Amino acid sequence: MKHLITLTILLLSSLLMCSCSRSELEPCDDYRQAMRDFVVRISETARAQNPDFIVIPQNGIELVTLGEDAEAALATDYLSAIDGHGQEDLFYGYRRNDTPTPANTTDYLLSYLRRSKEAGNTILVTDYCSRPDYVANAHTQCDAEGFVSFAAPERELNVIPASVPPHENAQDIARLSDAQNFLYLLNPENFDSRADFIHAVASTNYDVIIMDLFFNDGTSFTADEIEHLKQKENGGKRLVICYMSIGEAEDYRYYWQASWKQHKPVWLARENHSWPGNYKVRYWYSAWQELICGPGDSYLNRILQAGFDGVYLDIIDAFEYFEKQ
Repeated sequence: MKHLITLTILLLSSLLMCSCSRSELEPCDDYRQAMRDFVVRISETARAQNPDFIVIPQNGIELVTLGEDAEAALATDYLSAIDGHGQEDLFYGYRRNDTPTPANTTDYLLSYLRRSKEAGNTILVTDYCSRPDYVANAHTQCDAEGFVSFAAPERELNVIPASVPPHENAQDIARLSDAQNFLYLLNPENFDSRADFIHAVASTNYDVIIMDLFFNDGTSFTADEIEHLKQKENGGKRLVICYMSIGEAEDYRYYWQASWKQHKPVWLARENHSWPGNYKVRYWYSAWQELICGPGDSYLNRILQAGFDGVYLDIIDAFEYFEKQ
């Protein structure tokens, strides 16, 4: 009888724990609006310290409208909080590198990107291609749309293209709208030292650099190093923008705690098996947002302290993952 009572207590305790877990994981009412609100919070927090701080979300372009298609009403609060949009795979790379993106996908993305541009945003397009004819065509199609083009030779974003930037110039770039080209160099793995990385980037004439806050060894670039990178080789000034993922947590970042793999915080979801070490996050939870843009030692504050001109926000399209659950 005692064994039966013990078993009953254990079963009830287990059910109670499951019930608590389910209540904690209640989804938000609107995953898209929650992401918009998160981006707006990041923008407002940063601009309270630097009114000229640039905010660029990558992908998730559907957030520019409040309805189910590109013709719906614009999300004006969201659009007012950002300066541009980053879009991957618009013309090349949607399925794999050096492969044209399906025409229906390109048309779908263009319908939203054009509305963002009409609202005053600068569109930065990253196509994954290295074939010279594909690279030339990607630049030509972006020019026709009034977009800024970068052809990435590698999906890992670890290479500075050997060719000169499209529309290379010696002008001072004070605003994102001044940019005629950009370099997306997220992964410094091919550089033996931070000095090599800084020298290689400083020796280019790109108008905008998008890079990580950290070098391979996990140490962040200093304000002096970022200031050095703000000058092109030809003497013109440029913008240096910092990458930050807000829709996934990365287990190689400074904020990661080893205990999370066994005892996940409630906002940490499944690992992204396409990118091991990256975990989907319930981005509407305040605990995650505090890590990203709260007071103190948040990711955004580190970016601001390093002197970057702005932030390039990735995994904006995390709302799609939760909508499908």
